[in-house]
Amino acid sequence: MAAILAITGGAYVALRNQSPGSDPVAAAAADLPLSGAGKALVQARQHMILIDAAAATTTVIGAPKVAAQPAASAPAGGAGTLAGGTGGSNPPPGPPPSPGTARSIAYNMLPSFGFTASVEFPCLDNIWTRESGWTVTAQNASGAYGIPQALPGDKMASAGADWQTSATTQIRWGLGYIKARYGTPCNAWSFWQGHSYD
Repeated sequence: MAAILAITGGAYVALRNQSPGSDPVAAAAADLPLSGAGKALVQARQHMILIDAAAATTTVIGAPKVAAQPAASAPAGGAGTLAGGTGGSNPPPGPPPSPGTARSIAYNMLPSFGFTASVEFPCLDNIWTRESGWTVTAQNASGAYGIPQALPGDKMASAGADWQTSATTQIRWGLGYIKARYGTPCNAWSFWQGHSYD
């Protein structure tokens, strides 16, 4: 059996440039009694022949294009669109959140990262409401921690030693992460809509 499969595999290399309909090895193999594993190998070989034939006839007709982000959502000097984003709609700009809350800290910190607070905050709010409910001590089973759900949580120590208890430190770290990875909170929100994580 092993010898037949070895011969069959060698014959495939020699015959791969033939059309899929003229495969004498497949015809010969079809007459041999095969175990379940042997039949699976023959089927896999046939599949490879068909894929090879299809690849020879495939033509590229154009490059993929990424939809542009609406101009109102892109901050001055922002990163533009998110590659791989879903093009989902961004929430409309909204008023500042209530003072003294973690949301308010984030809203007021957005401009220091180059973001327009009224435009980018609704996107950020959508993400962190779903990720942590804006809870400083939020933790999930994978070990993600805090408002931005850093994984592992101690990555936020780069923003301050009080990373476990300080909304300001967690938000500072989270906004830096978003800016470095996605460019803007709205780009991160577009990614989140397609993947349910950021």
